[in-house]
Amino acid sequence: MPDSSTGSRRPTDNTASPSRRTVLAATTGLTTALALGGTAHAATPDDKRLRALIARMTLPEKVGQLFVMRVYGHSATAPDQADIDANLKEIGVRTAAELVAKYRVGGIIYFTWAHNTRDPHQIADLSNGIQRASLTQPRGLPVLISTDQEHGIVCRVGEPATLFPGAMAIGAGASRADARTLGRIAGQELKALGIRQNYSPVADVNVNPANPVIGVRSFGADPDAVAGLVAAEVAGYQRSQQVAATAKHFPGHGDTAVDSHYGFPVITHTREQWETLDAPPFRAAVRAGIDSIMTAHIMVPALDDSGDPATLSRPILTGILREELGYDGLVVTDSLGMEGVRTKYGDDRVPVLALKAGVDQLLNPPSLDVAWNAVLKAVQDGELTEARLDESILRVLRLKARLRLFEEPYVSQGGVDRNVGTRSHLATADRIAERTTTLLVNDGRLLPLSRRSHPRVLVVGADPASPSGTTGPPTGVLATALTELGFTATALSTGTSPSAAIIARAVEAARAADAVVVGTYNVTASSTQKTLVEQLLATGRPVVAVAIRNPYDVAHLPAVRACLASYSWTDVELRAAARGIAGRVAPRGRLPVPVQRADDPTRVLYPIGHGLSYRSS
Repeated sequence: MPDSSTGSRRPTDNTASPSRRTVLAATTGLTTALALGGTAHAATPDDKRLRALIARMTLPEKVGQLFVMRVYGHSATAPDQADIDANLKEIGVRTAAELVAKYRVGGIIYFTWAHNTRDPHQIADLSNGIQRASLTQPRGLPVLISTDQEHGIVCRVGEPATLFPGAMAIGAGASRADARTLGRIAGQELKALGIRQNYSPVADVNVNPANPVIGVRSFGADPDAVAGLVAAEVAGYQRSQQVAATAKHFPGHGDTAVDSHYGFPVITHTREQWETLDAPPFRAAVRAGIDSIMTAHIMVPALDDSGDPATLSRPILTGILREELGYDGLVVTDSLGMEGVRTKYGDDRVPVLALKAGVDQLLNPPSLDVAWNAVLKAVQDGELTEARLDESILRVLRLKARLRLFEEPYVSQGGVDRNVGTRSHLATADRIAERTTTLLVNDGRLLPLSRRSHPRVLVVGADPASPSGTTGPPTGVLATALTELGFTATALSTGTSPSAAIIARAVEAARAADAVVVGTYNVTASSTQKTLVEQLLATGRPVVAVAIRNPYDVAHLPAVRACLASYSWTDVELRAAARGIAGRVAPRGRLPVPVQRADDPTRVLYPIGHGLSYRSS
């Protein structure tokens, strides 16, 4: 990377660039699309035993194996009263053990908001309690426990577990070895907690800066770069059958301005654009032997012009994913409680249509009773055959067998202590984070800040809701990290929409400081965060901006002399940013997405690969 003496000025941007879609299509022209093909999950030596097990199962048991359901509580048998009440209201059972007994669910998903993930030892106890409840039922089937542990802004298991930079940060580091290491360590820790299916990595190629749901959850905008990192992370997770990785969200959620949690996105890519932009990471995941792939609640007319979401599309899931890509692993829906899959059909039709499309696991329906009975009735009425259910159940049981859940369903507290949040794992996460921080602007060599010249640092800015990887507000985490590095740093939270009074308070505090660090979060042209930065600059104090989510913020801050991108506000990334600000490490990250000009989105301000550096102290 260039030293600041030769690379501190902004790149020139006086060359006309095409429209957003053309720019992003051109990005893929820099790379070569992966060839079509895949590695199917072939029949295993266990198939005879598993088929015999399926033959002994009752129809209700078979239906249950297809569902992965949420449940409230830190314990399988003795949750808090508030969680019992929530379970009774939403599921009609009191506890996880009752959920397993009543519906014989094949999987359970953990959420932080469902109070499943207080601490590692509690999580292990919960997992054991769920397995015990299921193994005492007829047929004694283990449960496949899952979660969304993407790292970065989406984490369900927090500290003291090891938390890594998120996908776009890993994309900025551009190291497949780091992606593989992340998967290996994260998989080792999840396995110790009894979580054996992780809904990660995100395989979407984020070619739309306005994407409200993917963004920094994606490795970037270059399909081949994303494909390489997806394959590497899959290899890390699935090493020695630790954890089933899940590539999501097929056929690709990267170019939408609608969040499928709340609406029904339409992807207007042509079939050719899909082949070159969206498909490469999924092809790479299939080649890597991915255990599961998650569907997207999006409409892609070029792939299926019926108007159905991909989750319910047989042409997409069976025609393309199964037959063209040669994938025979597990297909799991995204949450069936999301609006994107509920717009066209009722909650009783969605699970049936998903199975007809080629899905194997039905994730988190809004009403399990409605969904479970709808599938049961569809078989009884002949709309679904029992043989069709058996196909999916065999895939579910194959995965459980591959993970050795039949032989080793339980975890130990000693295993938690030996594997979760170890000193070695935490140090590795810090080293990876240091390779991801991206220095976008460094006019006049403002960075690194010197403790002699800038001993008093004011840290202001946005304090968005904390993901599990953050122990406190970002301003506090940054201030603490800078203080530990020898500065006298104070924190002042100004929020994501600072008022005039808050801005005035920050400006007054800045005048008493030697330098200001401001954390920005999704800045827009009309954002008062932009006003805050402009008024801080007017004090004459050196101002360092840290984009704590989207790197696109820099386009709205043309006057800042120094700007870094951390890609998330989790502790591991903010500590790395602080070390970069202080010069303890040299920023090494490169943009994995293009940043376009705020005043003219058809022109690129910073291209993929842009990133500055300086010598570390």
